[in-house]
Amino acid sequence: MRDTFHDELDQIGVELVEMSQLVASAMSRATTSLLDADISLAEDVISDDSRVDEAYRDLEERALDVLARQQPVATDLRTIITTLRMIADLERMGDLAQHIAKVARMRYPVSAVPPELQATIRDMGRVAGQIIAKAGAVIATQDADTAIELESDDDVMDALHRRLFAALLDDDWSHGIEAAIDITLIGRYYERFADHAVGVARRVVYLVTGEMPEPAGA
Repeated sequence: MRDTFHDELDQIGVELVEMSQLVASAMSRATTSLLDADISLAEDVISDDSRVDEAYRDLEERALDVLARQQPVATDLRTIITTLRMIADLERMGDLAQHIAKVARMRYPVSAVPPELQATIRDMGRVAGQIIAKAGAVIATQDADTAIELESDDDVMDALHRRLFAALLDDDWSHGIEAAIDITLIGRYYERFADHAVGVARRVVYLVTGEMPEPAGA
């Protein structure tokens, strides 16, 4: 019975990694659709979010079923509770990628990103991809040391986010209020995406050590 229980937990962990890969793909494609004003790709990201939602519902249902049937304690209980929270983080990350694609769709046939900010948004997309890839890896390996590194990766995203705001506040901004709102929202979506990835990593540390790490700078 216990072997079956742990097999179920292992399979949930495998599918959690697969969910992170769906989210990574969504963010990569959303960034491309935004920068290239690719309406077809944006529509794909928006419709494909249902796959992330389906994975979320399925994993949550199965984790709760295991919780109810097995009534785990100690480390096993910590694993299930932590898994439920990571599932929620990943689902929200999928939503954020979808939000970016919706901005791309709304501004088609032009890009929502002014030419002078394209490089910054491209960097934000690149960092987002690195962060979700690392988050998926630490879920798979339960490597607490690598998980802690995501705090530093998030610092890079925060710096890029500040760069966007500096451009918006510059006296030379000439793209109007609508574009400023778009960039404000886009920046926030990338920043929150990274925050959720850090949340996943911190939960891996908790799973491995039994202690939630202090936020950076605490």
